[in-house]
Amino acid sequence: MHTQIYLFFDGRAEEALEFYKSTLDIEVEMLMRFKDAPPEARQGCAPGSEDKVMHSCFRVGDQRMMASDGYAKGNPEFKGFSLSLSTKDEADAEKVFAALAQGGQVQQPLIKTFFSPKFGMVQDKFGLGWMVMVES
Repeated sequence: MHTQIYLFFDGRAEEALEFYKSTLDIEVEMLMRFKDAPPEARQGCAPGSEDKVMHSCFRVGDQRMMASDGYAKGNPEFKGFSLSLSTKDEADAEKVFAALAQGGQVQQPLIKTFFSPKFGMVQDKFGLGWMVMVES
């Protein structure tokens, strides 16, 4: 069995992917827009959503994740989970944390803990929660 993270950005997927390219150095492996789907698959799509992201796959480090615009109403909502991101050293943790915090909200500044020399929690500008820590 295999699980994979699939994020719905409610109309902001392309903006999110560009943000994560600059903050996390992600690699977008595939991106399909609603207009690229066969006509029968586009039934029920909201008018004006043709250029929105129907499906994308991107790589963060060694993890593949997927993203979509979903219903494209412009208000993504991520509740009940956070993504955990392990960095190679403290400098990398500080860099990534600061980048993810741009336009977002720091929930726990980076601090030394019993399980990591640097650990912090931030909600990025899309409302997605991240826990950043140094690998031990």
